Amino acid sequence: QVQLVESGGGLVQAGGSLRLSCAVSGRANHNYYMGWFRQAPGREREFVSTITWSGGLTYYTDSARGRFIISRDSAKNTVYLEMNSLKPEDTAIYYCASKNLTGGYSYGYTSWGQGTRVTVSS
Repeated sequence: QVQLVESGGGLVQAGGSLRLSCAVSGRANHNYYMGWFRQAPGREREFVSTITWSGGLTYYTDSARGRFIISRDSAKNTVYLEMNSLKPEDTAIYYCASKNLTGGYSYGYTSWGQGTRVTVSS
C-alpha cells in the first residue's frame, strides 16, 4: 500500500508558476508509475503527467507538455510537478497517484492522495 500526500497548491496569476509536491510513503518502488491528475469544476478527472519511480521515463498530456515538468527525488520520497506559464484553464484540484507498471501509463492508478487545489486567476 502506498500513501500519498500532496501540497503546494494555491492561487496564482496567469503566467505564473507553482510547484506541487507529493510525499510518498509505503511500498512505492522502481516498478511504479507516479502520476499527476487533475479535476476541474464540472469536469472529469484527467491525466496530466507521470514518471516512473526509477525516473527514466516521463509522459505528459498535450496541454502540459512544454509547460509542466514532472520529477522525483528518491532520497526525499517525493514527486514534484513544476507548473509554468499557468493558464486559467489549469484551475483544478490536482491529485497524485501511483500504480505498478502493468498496463498503460495514463489509467488504472490504484493509490490516490487527497488533492491540492490550484487556482489560476486571469
